[in-house]
Amino acid sequence: MFSVLSYGRLVARAVLGGLSQTDPRAGGGGGGDYGLVTAGCGFGKDFRKGLLKKGACYGDDACFVARHRSADVLGVADGVGGWRDYGVDPSQFSGTLMRTCERLVKEGRFVPSNPIGILTTSYCELLQNKVPLLGSSTACIVVLDRTSHRLHTANLGDSGFLVVRGGEVVHRSDEQQHYFNTPFQLSIAPPEAEGVILSDSPDAADSTSFDVQLGDIILTATDGLFDNMPDYMILQELKKLKNSNYESIQQTARSIAEQAHELAYDPNYMSPFAQFACDNGLNVRGKHSLGTNWRYSRMGVLWAVGR
Repeated sequence: MFSVLSYGRLVARAVLGGLSQTDPRAGGGGGGDYGLVTAGCGFGKDFRKGLLKKGACYGDDACFVARHRSADVLGVADGVGGWRDYGVDPSQFSGTLMRTCERLVKEGRFVPSNPIGILTTSYCELLQNKVPLLGSSTACIVVLDRTSHRLHTANLGDSGFLVVRGGEVVHRSDEQQHYFNTPFQLSIAPPEAEGVILSDSPDAADSTSFDVQLGDIILTATDGLFDNMPDYMILQELKKLKNSNYESIQQTARSIAEQAHELAYDPNYMSPFAQFACDNGLNVRGKHSLGTNWRYSRMGVLWAVGR
């Protein structure tokens, strides 16, 4: 998701998200509040380009954008594809997790400064669900407190976010891995597999808080982006954004997603993931070489358009 900080009414669209200063009549708390404008693009492993499944899912990946009185919240999650070997659709877990987070935000059942709390409450609801749900997922939650102009984040695993200011990355999430290609993840396993399936607590998520500025670009994505495109390539695409309207942001999101998707299938490309694999004694190229591929990208942009 790609977001820009700006003045004006909030516009919300799936996948690309941007910060803007909201109109007092919009219920955001009055003059000086910030908001998000959102758009994006993704690709599912077994789906046509840009096809969004019901429930904001691209392949095994899921996302949400939600707004409450004092905050805008973005989230991405990457379902663990290995569950498919056991007859479980990986998108069910990630999709249900993100939909639950979205509902909690819309109901006001969260504290903007505590995004881990959103993950914890959502995960607990999944554990208590009367309908059995199996699977695992990484998760990244980004909360903009519109009044304080602070961004609060929680990242579990290898999805994540970037904050770009003046053409440079000023904040980025830390990837959490137990060991190579095994990220931290939330899981629900059948009783007979409990203690065997890797499962981390939401409290293990890395949490940060920092101020944002008008013009900041916030990009959230699953590992399909970060595994295939180094920061300098992402920045090159973001520099092409010349207009702050939704259509331009959407076009930039698609451009980044398409480039990551193409690179994932290039057998000669030494991706960040391939380099990491080589550092761990494996000789691969691209991300697709290990049977996984680019699936989803979200971005948001912040810009000033006047009060």
